[in-house]
Amino acid sequence: MPVMTYPGAANVSERRSAPPLLAISTVIFALRPSAKSGRPTLWIPLVRRIREPYLDQWALPSGPLSHAESLQDAAARNLLETTSLAPNYLEQLYAFGGLHRSPAQRVVSIVYWALVQPTEAALADDSENVKWFRADRVPELAFDHNEIVEYALWRLRNKLEYGQLAYHFLGEYFTLSQLREVYEAVLDRQLDPANFRRQLKASAHIEETDQYLQGGKHRPPRLYRFTGTPGLDIENRSNHD
Repeated sequence: MPVMTYPGAANVSERRSAPPLLAISTVIFALRPSAKSGRPTLWIPLVRRIREPYLDQWALPSGPLSHAESLQDAAARNLLETTSLAPNYLEQLYAFGGLHRSPAQRVVSIVYWALVQPTEAALADDSENVKWFRADRVPELAFDHNEIVEYALWRLRNKLEYGQLAYHFLGEYFTLSQLREVYEAVLDRQLDPANFRRQLKASAHIEETDQYLQGGKHRPPRLYRFTGTPGLDIENRSNHD
């Protein structure tokens, strides 16, 4: 029986003996309204692969690292080229270097994550080869990208509960209800509005303004703004095979 190969898979043994390739991948988190409830939910954009391996399968935005750019610049360039996004917040997350990530030459991926405001997410490509998926309902992805998404989502949820990541999903001014919706979308659970309001009002990181959100049917809610310096405190570690 003949051995089935994909185009470009010739000289596989030579590729496997070559030095590992270095790639950049990015998980982009954004809030988009649920089709059923209209409430914010957590989504990520994926790109369809146009070459083997994993032809036509969905994957994270990824690309090679050139000799003339930093890791951060490579991640930003790749995002712009694949999704048309240029997020304000882009941070290194983790390094994935398992021995069997690619069927041909070994590839080590430096993974970034981006937290995107709704106005930024609206600018992203949404086409045959770029599509948004619920972060907790992604299909079977190319390579080990399901593992990467799961890890990024786990880190986001853990950081959100004791950090200030939620503010990266909002504009400069926001209501307490909008902020609560961010927490509920990321944590995927309902929060008690009264308790949440008490905790947030006691925080030293936000302050109320003299402005109100206009356009609703009821009494306009007060707008708040973040006064701290949000950050991720990312640990750069290599994952185990």
